[in-house]
Amino acid sequence: MREFFLFDGTSPHRRWSATRSTRHFPRKRGKAFTAKTAVRRLSSTQGLGRGALNFRRHSPGVIPSRSPSPVDKLALAVVHQPERAVPAPAGAREESLRLLLQTAADSGVTRVATRPDGDGERWLGQAWPFPSPFQVSVRTVPVSDGVDRVEARARRSLERLGLPRADLLLVSSAGDLAGAEGRALWDRLLVLKDRGLFRRIGFCASIEDGPALLARRFQPDVVQLRCNLLDQRAQHTGVLSELAALDVAIHAASVFADGLLFMSGEALPLEMHRHGPTLSRIRRRLAEARVDPMQATLAYAMGLPEVSAVVASIASAAELRAVVAAAHAPTPALDWASMQLEPATIAADSRRISSAA
Repeated sequence: MREFFLFDGTSPHRRWSATRSTRHFPRKRGKAFTAKTAVRRLSSTQGLGRGALNFRRHSPGVIPSRSPSPVDKLALAVVHQPERAVPAPAGAREESLRLLLQTAADSGVTRVATRPDGDGERWLGQAWPFPSPFQVSVRTVPVSDGVDRVEARARRSLERLGLPRADLLLVSSAGDLAGAEGRALWDRLLVLKDRGLFRRIGFCASIEDGPALLARRFQPDVVQLRCNLLDQRAQHTGVLSELAALDVAIHAASVFADGLLFMSGEALPLEMHRHGPTLSRIRRRLAEARVDPMQATLAYAMGLPEVSAVVASIASAAELRAVVAAAHAPTPALDWASMQLEPATIAADSRRISSAA
């Protein structure tokens, strides 16, 4: 067998052979602990034989680093409403949901946002892939039924989802925190967090709720905020910067603005007809730039440096594949500020510009 030598002319094998009997490890019981002793004890006590010296096999694996992916920011909000989801028998619905979640896992999506409405939580709990890679967020029910009811329903959500714990618990409406029971509600969420049922707590808000003021008062981990290409007030009024300065993670919701950019003038809701010419102008500018509306809406939200997660409502695996493809598309060079609706009209229609997520 050919033997290789170092630059000084010595063999690494011979160098180790000459020194292994005198190479010392930390002393134990006042006696020198040599390499030979280490090998002997590993062999006798662990029964590994020659495998005891196979450090590559028995040492912890090193996880290779990877470059950040656009889907790292993406959060999946599964839509169960009949107007979005395709009607199907129970068995087909479960299979479709499994396919959707498996597609999300295969695409690298690790966040799932849920609501306590209908049977959506139970259906998700029956369809998780195993092992599940998802970090799940849960929302509260309104505090109008009492704080005890909110806590009991949050615990029930975990049971329906089949989870011992979840990543995030969000107060569904910032108005619940601004009311008389706001402090008692938040204290109850803190208890659930301290008991390890939820890793983080936060609230959902709109610009009108004064999210930065509420964040200073309650010090949440997360604020979920309406923010999209048509409604850029959170960015231009400095709310995102204020929340980031408070070390609050920001989740952008309503990123598709209720699908307004995907509708023709005739399909717009009655109350949005007055925005028809502006929406047509925005669609025309996107077409001239050869940018798909879905790509533009995702690129704007994901490009906000303060935003750590972008919540997208998805009804099927096909929709998810389209969203993932749009997220991976190159970021277009567009004048984002020119594509928002007028702030005054947005404030008037803020209830309309929302999403199922």
